[in-house]
Amino acid sequence: MSSFIVIIGDGLLADRVYEELSARCHVFRRSDFEYGIPGNADLMLVLHDSWDPRAHQQAEEVIKQTGSPWLRGFVSFGEGVIGPLVRPNTPGCSQCGDLRRLLGGQERSEMQQVRQKLAATEHRSIDPWASKTGLLQMANVIVAETERILAEKQAYSEGRMFLTDLKTLNGSWHSFLPDSLCPVCSQIPDDSPELARISLEPSRKISEGSYRCTPLSDLKTVLTDDYLDNRTGLFNSKMYDLITPFADASVNLPMMSGDEGTAGRTQCYGDSELTAILEGLERHCGLEPRGKRTVVHDSYRNLEGQALHPLKVGVHADEQYEKPGFPFQKFDPDTPIDWVWGYSLTEERPVLVPELLAYYSLGCGSAGFVYETSNGCALGGSREEAIFYGIMEVVERDSFLLTWYAKLNLPRLHPQKAGDEELQLMVERMQAVAGYDLYLYNATMENGIPSVWALAKNRKDHGLNIICAAGAHLDPVRAAKSAVQELAGMMLNLDDKLEGNKEKYEQMLKDPSLVRQMDDHGMLYGLPQAEERLSFLLENNDPMRSFQEEFKRRTTHDDLTDDLKDILEEFHRHGLEVIVVDQTTPETRRNGLYCVKVLIPGMLPMTFGHHLTRLKGLDRVLIVPAKLGYVAEPLTFEQLNHDPHPFP
Repeated sequence: MSSFIVIIGDGLLADRVYEELSARCHVFRRSDFEYGIPGNADLMLVLHDSWDPRAHQQAEEVIKQTGSPWLRGFVSFGEGVIGPLVRPNTPGCSQCGDLRRLLGGQERSEMQQVRQKLAATEHRSIDPWASKTGLLQMANVIVAETERILAEKQAYSEGRMFLTDLKTLNGSWHSFLPDSLCPVCSQIPDDSPELARISLEPSRKISEGSYRCTPLSDLKTVLTDDYLDNRTGLFNSKMYDLITPFADASVNLPMMSGDEGTAGRTQCYGDSELTAILEGLERHCGLEPRGKRTVVHDSYRNLEGQALHPLKVGVHADEQYEKPGFPFQKFDPDTPIDWVWGYSLTEERPVLVPELLAYYSLGCGSAGFVYETSNGCALGGSREEAIFYGIMEVVERDSFLLTWYAKLNLPRLHPQKAGDEELQLMVERMQAVAGYDLYLYNATMENGIPSVWALAKNRKDHGLNIICAAGAHLDPVRAAKSAVQELAGMMLNLDDKLEGNKEKYEQMLKDPSLVRQMDDHGMLYGLPQAEERLSFLLENNDPMRSFQEEFKRRTTHDDLTDDLKDILEEFHRHGLEVIVVDQTTPETRRNGLYCVKVLIPGMLPMTFGHHLTRLKGLDRVLIVPAKLGYVAEPLTFEQLNHDPHPFP
């Protein structure tokens, strides 16, 4: 039986495709959707010599009525676009394709405005770059792809678009991911307490001594094929940093508001690239709810019995809220806000969490009461793995800030006595290539999870003088390596920035209110004049300690979930609750990757911008130093260190 095709559109592209296909199939053609189309077509083609977003939106509505798959072809500013193939009730529609294509361009905001303007008008003019030769080439690709689709072969246009430069006729296929928030094809469910429930499942480690359940090598193909494409990918570029001491790589996450770079740091560039993509996926998941649709909007007063009080995770000081121009307002328990469902692993019950605490790009606006960053966000090859590393990050930042605010005189660790050759080689390379000496300190707090404060001191007379970082892990050597990698990421490539803006950073030294951006914190302590602020660490003349002397040996498990259960039991003993918000999205779930946000009420959250410090409600910073024996009695807020922290 002959296939039945519907062609919508006029112009040379539609004419040429009609001529080719009408000789082989039964073709029904109309210039637009005004008078309707048959509902039994094997395929619908929407073809124009220019960009007609209105017709594409109409096609998305028609597919819901007819159930026929459809494919588009059009010209936009000198570029021929074919695809994607859109199937009914399947994520990955034309609107998703447009979003990815626009985000991959340089003038994304302007192009989005053009798209909206074109969608609001019926008038179409032929694209001036739509040459006859270019349109004929596009027609050939469309006809060939149509034949593949009708023959039920794997369509090239399934989740991909063919982009042709009509000046050079160079063309290539580009894959893209469906937009989980697409208003046309999104299938994410409404948030609910049932979906928030977490039952810890076995998560076997990939090898002895590892704390991962999926080898990085197993993810290589899917990470690059699914997420990285220079024109339509979730990430659209990559870069290797050849200056820093170790193998640093970064990828770019394009957004309408701008570009966001995420970095990976390992001992080889290939692994660093994959790690950067994983970091980018974590960032993508944490920006806003993409896996579940937020549906709870109410006041804390009405939800008190089942909701987390924001004061438990720290808010800004009253005097900060009162300052003119402060971007947040004091929390009002009677003001309705958005809430998402999390799960308390400690109390084993669903709990509502303010959305602006669960996703770190939120918080501004009329209901914004606090600044939240990526604290506790982590990605893993299982949900248990993600929770484990989310806890590690919360602990890492809490230990760093407790040390800073209380000026704890931490025991210094001897890197050469860690019993790890790789760590020793990392230290030697840092000294030889970058000219920095490494200082490691045991910053483990009462929870017992090994935490390391790492400080690099420049031996040269130029460049950043001091760089600080932190790491936390059940394996203290891994914690140290993680911190050292973070240090190396700032070495050498920021020296010119310091020299070119030295006067600005010197002003910050005098006036901490000028420390407003994330980079300001690390750059400030690049000044030699700021070194005295770290004297509580640098002037520790006690003998260095080995890792074996400072860290207790732990029971090792073959299953990461058993490690996680040990941690939860220890936290429960110290009265610390662990709340998990599942941030996993369709974009990550397709490859078995899970993302979570871990909140541990009471622990100190990292903030950037000295005016956005969050300590109110966190008495932990006053009590723990005394509990650990660093001071004789609990501190007062007046005794705390009020200088901007040096976390980069």
